[in-house]
Amino acid sequence: MEPLLHIENMHLSVNEKPILHNVNLKINAGEIHVVMGPNGAGKSTLAAAIVGNPIFQVDQGSIFLNGELLNDLPVFERARRGIFLSFQNPEEVPGLKVEEFLRAAKEAVTGKKIPALTFHKELLKLMEMLSINPEYADRSLNVGFSGGEKKKNEILQLAVLQPKLAILDETDSGLDIDATRIVFEGVAKLKTPDMGILIITHHSKVLEYLKPDYVHVLVSGSLVKSGGIELVDHIQKYGYAGM
Repeated sequence: MEPLLHIENMHLSVNEKPILHNVNLKINAGEIHVVMGPNGAGKSTLAAAIVGNPIFQVDQGSIFLNGELLNDLPVFERARRGIFLSFQNPEEVPGLKVEEFLRAAKEAVTGKKIPALTFHKELLKLMEMLSINPEYADRSLNVGFSGGEKKKNEILQLAVLQPKLAILDETDSGLDIDATRIVFEGVAKLKTPDMGILIITHHSKVLEYLKPDYVHVLVSGSLVKSGGIELVDHIQKYGYAGM
């Protein structure tokens, strides 16, 4: 069976500075993969490479989604094919209502117009499921939102877009225990057998809500070790030394 995501021998740089080296990764539909590593290891760069951030240059190797080569596809085409990225620090956009943004995003990804009333009804259902105040749909995107509210809004986007591959790049960053629980319990509700999830995190707390199939350790731009949840226990005890 063709993996959902297949990264093969990827080397990546920014401004001719090497960042990632010989990265190999396979994620199948329905699997949850976690990438952990010290600060500056290249974890967010890996996420940026998958979504196609143009400041990064793939110097060697390939990125495939469902067997299709993505290397030369721009960000919006990768989004249309089902890749979603939740940001560490979501941007504030004054004047753009959350509901307007989400409907425009859904239409851009699907290529289909959605009647406003139809979308509104579906959005309210999703907000109720994710324990999000429906009044937020009428607020400017992320403006005046707390850190937890911004991250819940990212998960609401995930619910609306229903991607094939969801990349959560340190979505737990800056969240207290309660906000972390709400956000990742929401992700657990949205997971389907057709969706692959890649979680990039420093903390093992999120793994109480989403049990990973595989854990990968990224150090100095290379995936140095892969395994099961036992790797998280090792990291908690000994850190990244010796990996």
